[in-house]
Amino acid sequence: MRRLSPLLLLLACLVFVPAARAAGPQVGMADDRILLGGGPAADRAVADWEALGVQQVRIYALWSRIAPGKRSKTRPKGFNGANPNSPGYDWAALDGAVNRVAAAGMKPFLTVTGPGPLWTSRYPRKKRPGYYPSPTAYAAFARAVALRYGDRVDRYILWNEPNLAAWLSPQAKCAHHRCTVVGAHVYRSLVRAAYPAVHKADKGAQVLIGATSSRGSDLHSASSTERPLVFLRALGCVDTSFKRLRTGLCKHFKAAPADGYAYHPHGVLTAPDKPFSNRDDADLASLGRVESTLDRLEAHGRLKGATRRLGLYIDEYGYQTNPPDKIAGVSLATQDKWLQTGAYIAWRDKRVKLFSQYLWRDDPVTHGGLYGGWQSGLLYANGKAKPALEHFPTPFALDPARKRLWGQVRRHDSPTVTVERKLKGAKAWRALRTVRTDGQGYWSLRASLAKGASYRYVASGATSSTLRRR
Repeated sequence: MRRLSPLLLLLACLVFVPAARAAGPQVGMADDRILLGGGPAADRAVADWEALGVQQVRIYALWSRIAPGKRSKTRPKGFNGANPNSPGYDWAALDGAVNRVAAAGMKPFLTVTGPGPLWTSRYPRKKRPGYYPSPTAYAAFARAVALRYGDRVDRYILWNEPNLAAWLSPQAKCAHHRCTVVGAHVYRSLVRAAYPAVHKADKGAQVLIGATSSRGSDLHSASSTERPLVFLRALGCVDTSFKRLRTGLCKHFKAAPADGYAYHPHGVLTAPDKPFSNRDDADLASLGRVESTLDRLEAHGRLKGATRRLGLYIDEYGYQTNPPDKIAGVSLATQDKWLQTGAYIAWRDKRVKLFSQYLWRDDPVTHGGLYGGWQSGLLYANGKAKPALEHFPTPFALDPARKRLWGQVRRHDSPTVTVERKLKGAKAWRALRTVRTDGQGYWSLRASLAKGASYRYVASGATSSTLRRR
């Protein structure tokens, strides 16, 4: 038997190599108000994101802000929506956002979304741009986006939160005390038109669908929010038992294509490890509901997935805080903890390919002192940091049930981390193990976790949060 040299013996004692595992999700960021606003604020934000280890940035390609004739009932004369160089298009804000992100070494990806100008509605007289958008007009816009940005962008999401009436309507129609889901069928027509248009313009692109919100209501109406799994089943024209529906809006059904599924599993006031109670809603702890629904739709030929098991791309995830939001916010300490726990839960799910923070900076107070938008930023609206920012680059989780310590060094500047432990009643921290990180900066250590002990890890001079085994 060959003997190890003293140096190799020492290294073997110090460094624990975790069991092989596929790399976890990439780290994303989404804050369109800051990024599309441009100027020094956008410059600072992009530099900060890069320094914190963000890899991908989601950006809205918002139809109504880019195409001409926002309030016109008719398409501007001579305008060609499929040509990105057509007079009338205004790409300036999006150009600046995409170029900033790409220049910083991060990857931009685009949500090609409406509502569009009023003339893009099939019923412009109703003066509601998001009401029955024209699939042909949307496909033309999506093609123009892909043609303009295909050299810097290789991932697109078709529409944002199509199960919300604020983005797409009508969501449902009701008559004689019976309601029918409509929004999912409108969305299917948009996807079927835009998916091939994007692929033709950017042949190597990945085109995602979905980006649905995490919960909805049973109160169906044109302006309702549909529960995400109700929306998905309607998209595939199946009932709750996944039996094919062949009448009404499903009479001439043709499946929507997809290269992956984007999703917004916001937990609101629910902890990331607690599943939503309604089985047709899905937060981070109940992503399996989304995955099984997608798989069954594919198996029944009601969704044309590019792969047998579509990947999940979380392009939004965040918790609003109190302060400032006293109604829908959690405490600052809770936001800090739940964002780290959420990152761990996303890592455990091998189908999750992207995990994005939403937002970077709180939306500002609206007129009258009310809070519009979201207050889920890592910074307050005035730029002051919240506690969660300190631990964003080094998320840490303790999982007693699985006897696991887990973390990520998002800045990719440390090949190892040193896990430390302080036993109950002890005053000093002691090194427990040195663990290698993988190519994404993730590490995982299985260990016997002593009750009452506290744990943390150190990497490249940064120290994680401290967690105690109860």
